[in-house]
Amino acid sequence: MRALNTNIRCRLVVLLLLAGCACLAPCLAYAADEEGELDAVAHTADGVYLDFAPFGAVELPRIFLRKDPWGVDVFSSTRSALLSERYVIEHEEDGHAEVLHGEALHAAIEHHEHLYAKPQPVLGSMVLDLSVTRHLVFGLLAALITVAVFVTLAQRYRRHEDRVSAPRGLFQNMFEGLIVFVRDEIARPCIGPKYEQFTPFLLTAFTFILCCNLMGLVPYAGAATSNISITFTLAAFSFVVGQRRGTRAYWRHMFWAPGIPLPVKCLLAPIELVSLIAKHFALAVRLFANMMSGSLLILSLIGIIFTINMLFGSLTATFVAPLGIAFTLFISFIKIAVAFIHAFVFTLLSAIFFGMAVEEHHEDETHAEEQPALAG
Repeated sequence: MRALNTNIRCRLVVLLLLAGCACLAPCLAYAADEEGELDAVAHTADGVYLDFAPFGAVELPRIFLRKDPWGVDVFSSTRSALLSERYVIEHEEDGHAEVLHGEALHAAIEHHEHLYAKPQPVLGSMVLDLSVTRHLVFGLLAALITVAVFVTLAQRYRRHEDRVSAPRGLFQNMFEGLIVFVRDEIARPCIGPKYEQFTPFLLTAFTFILCCNLMGLVPYAGAATSNISITFTLAAFSFVVGQRRGTRAYWRHMFWAPGIPLPVKCLLAPIELVSLIAKHFALAVRLFANMMSGSLLILSLIGIIFTINMLFGSLTATFVAPLGIAFTLFISFIKIAVAFIHAFVFTLLSAIFFGMAVEEHHEDETHAEEQPALAG
């Protein structure tokens, strides 16, 4: 009877949530219709502000490198850069670009159009935009969480008795299980006897990517791994660590290929180099594409409600909203699994590449030993 009552209560809670969302959906759709179309790509892309809609937005610092004359301009926000009258923005309408000045510029700022525009210096030209972005903020936050976790764990193992005793508490047990998993299920099987020198990097990469992925599920936050720059940097670190530890046999087999005629060696060497770079490029694109696609799918499902409202009215949107919200919740639960899976996949492939770099090749020695025996 108690289980039945619990089941009924859970169903009532779900129905109330769906009913509340269904009642709210037409209002949200009306707001979206008033403000413009729902652009899923724009909402998942990087930006120079933190979006806390409908409560507002927090602009991030802008840093510009310009030339003619050369210099670095630092502003607390895009608004400050435009109000300084040293930078302007352009407004495009009917294929024509118009530079905004005076009242037109102030009107664009009041309507938050400056958040999506690219400022240009009044004197000279832009060389590089080094501004702080949304994905950079959440990436740094994930890095701080990773550092805090491992510093806290390290503090608990400073004494000898703590290193030989069983883990205590939920925090230590949870992350020690993570450490053992990365060491015994990823590093040791894929790399072999030299796994210890790569385990710190693999563990750090796994935890950082997992924090970034899970942060993408937090309201008003975002997944830094849905930015190709972040994933490319992670893949670049994996590339550098692996090639730096590569053995002499690894490089010889990659670019010299013992036992193969010289013309074929000259043909295979550039192919091996392209293959080496392509492996890590795919490592970056795979993580980026999967994290970006999940966010686009969720926003597209929510956008169905707005589309139905514009095409068929608020009454139809009221009945469609529960279905769209149900699918959104389902995809959100899947994204929790995806966050762990892709952290695991990136770490696993990196470990495989490390194992290939440090693997010992004995076929040359065996071949050299067999030659005298055959001659005799």
